[in-house]
Amino acid sequence: QVRLAESGGGLVQAGGSLRLSCDSSGRTFSSYAMAWFRRAPGKARDFVACITSNGTSTYYSDSVKGRFTISRDNAKNTVYLQMNSAKPEDTAVYICAARKGPTCGSALDEWGQGTQVTVSS
Repeated sequence: QVRLAESGGGLVQAGGSLRLSCDSSGRTFSSYAMAWFRRAPGKARDFVACITSNGTSTYYSDSVKGRFTISRDNAKNTVYLQMNSAKPEDTAVYICAARKGPTCGSALDEWGQGTQVTVSS
């Protein structure tokens, strides 16, 4: 059983930066690829980024490539999303997710509650 808790959301000016954190209570955090998704009001949940269990490979949606960075600290059972050059269209609830296996091709397993990010113009 894995439980995820996001934090770090808030209000940021367009062009600014924000770092989101996702803390896991699972014993085997290092065994799972981790991902970030986001859901804007009235929109479907979209993939943002994924990182493999050992942190050696990362994947990003085209909309955030070059601006966002996903990373993890397995010693702290935490995955991060560094958001740079934030845009108003990045405004959404950002949701952390654990996959069932070590690669980003693994099925999704557990979801956090999400943290709100609002980017002002």
